[in-house]
Amino acid sequence: MSQKRQILIYDTTLRDGSQSEDVNFSFEDKLRIAEKVDELGIQYLEGGWPSANPKDLKFFRQILGLGLKRTRLVAFGSTVKKDLTPGKDPQLSLLGKLPVKIVSIVGKTWELHIREVLRAGLDQNLRMIADTIDYLRQQGKQVFFDAEHFFDGYRDSRSYTLDCLARAFEAGAELICLCDTNGGAMPGEVVRSCQEVIRIFPARFGIHSHNDCGLAVANSILAVEQGVEMVQGTINGFGERCGNADLCALIPDLMLKLNYRAIPVGNLKQLREISHLVWELVNRPPENHQPFVGDSAFAHKGGQHTDAVLKNSRTYEHIDPARVGNRRRILISDQAGRSTVLYKAREAGLRLDAQSPIARMILKEVKKLERRGYQFDGAEASFELLMKKAIGKRKRFFNFKGFRVIDEKRSEDKVPRAEATIMVEAEGAVEHTAASGVGPVNALDAALRKALERFYPRLKEVSLVDYKVRVLPAGLGTASLVRVLIESTDGKDHWGTVGVSDNIIEASWQALIDSIDYKLYKDEKRRARKKFRQGE
Repeated sequence: MSQKRQILIYDTTLRDGSQSEDVNFSFEDKLRIAEKVDELGIQYLEGGWPSANPKDLKFFRQILGLGLKRTRLVAFGSTVKKDLTPGKDPQLSLLGKLPVKIVSIVGKTWELHIREVLRAGLDQNLRMIADTIDYLRQQGKQVFFDAEHFFDGYRDSRSYTLDCLARAFEAGAELICLCDTNGGAMPGEVVRSCQEVIRIFPARFGIHSHNDCGLAVANSILAVEQGVEMVQGTINGFGERCGNADLCALIPDLMLKLNYRAIPVGNLKQLREISHLVWELVNRPPENHQPFVGDSAFAHKGGQHTDAVLKNSRTYEHIDPARVGNRRRILISDQAGRSTVLYKAREAGLRLDAQSPIARMILKEVKKLERRGYQFDGAEASFELLMKKAIGKRKRFFNFKGFRVIDEKRSEDKVPRAEATIMVEAEGAVEHTAASGVGPVNALDAALRKALERFYPRLKEVSLVDYKVRVLPAGLGTASLVRVLIESTDGKDHWGTVGVSDNIIEASWQALIDSIDYKLYKDEKRRARKKFRQGE
């Protein structure tokens, strides 16, 4: 199938995305995101509103020196204030002097906003649109016009909203972006209004959709199918209220499903990387169920699904996950079948025959443990250790002798003090040591590392990046079972481990022990591979 026309991608993560209530980019964050957007091959990057935010102004001055290769930088502003001429408006004057070629100007196109918010006359608003665009063009700028609340205006006062577009077009706007600012437009409205404006005006159009009805990506695609040339959105769909169109879904939808050209095809594999970078920069865990780039996007749990996808991936995967930088994950649960166990064994470098009674034994053990509250979906390291134990290959790197944890609070206004004492035996020597921490689990973790790092120095590389506690429904209140999930990293790999007990410290201990064991197994396996390559 031949490729369709080029669709321009306009990334507004650094402005509209930063308006999300739980997103706050530092100056350095903005620079890193800009570099990644450029590497991805997105055509336009809206850097912010320089007159409204000193950080944005600093960004524009700094980013120009970095020399973006593929992405064109856009500065954002609004139409002239109603009682000023453009040359006297400080924000427009700044945009005119800023060393960027493209400026995006937002203007009112809905009568309700003009009357109630702008408090201007309808004709006055039309002059403001035309005068602003004309002024910026005289300053040598290319102007994109964001028709704010276009779909609300088109619904309530179609004739006037079209007059606003006409003024922007006649004043020389390079592109008119139809904005679903409230995110309330329905698909049929988007289709009808886009068809009409494209028929009326010999202009270039874009679409800017918000996700308040969960339709931002769908409405963007519908607009493209009517002839719109540009889509605006943000990485991970960040934005005010419910967010904007998620470029991590919109770009692959356009390219892989509808065969439009957007970014270079080979760059799609960077999509998951940029998604996770932005999640990290806003200090939030990635959304597992995010389409295309989430951890669960190509995860298979049910035994029947797993068996089918291992025979032919197309049975339950709509694309090859590698095309967007993701990977297939086969999950272990009480719904798993023998094929799941065999796949996970191969993944871990273990040989299990399809008829092996060990595979049946592992599956039986998993189902038994899950009935007790264990969950291996996010604890694949614990599952790999369980398989090694069943096969008889789980090595004990150290022997546990005992621990004691003290959590003490001496007065109402004092912070509690936690201390853990631990005794382990490793390499034929007994280590008895203690450590303090922020809470009993942190103290226990610190004591365990302190005891073992003398024997295994590479444990210093390990850090705990996530710690989750889930109270399991047992109707026992504070005596209920708890499940602890720990995610660890050594800077190269991430792995998850699990523990279950009616004692939170014991559950945490189980997960900590598995995390340490898994790291030591990884290092041993790496050393073995290195010796093999060297012919030892």
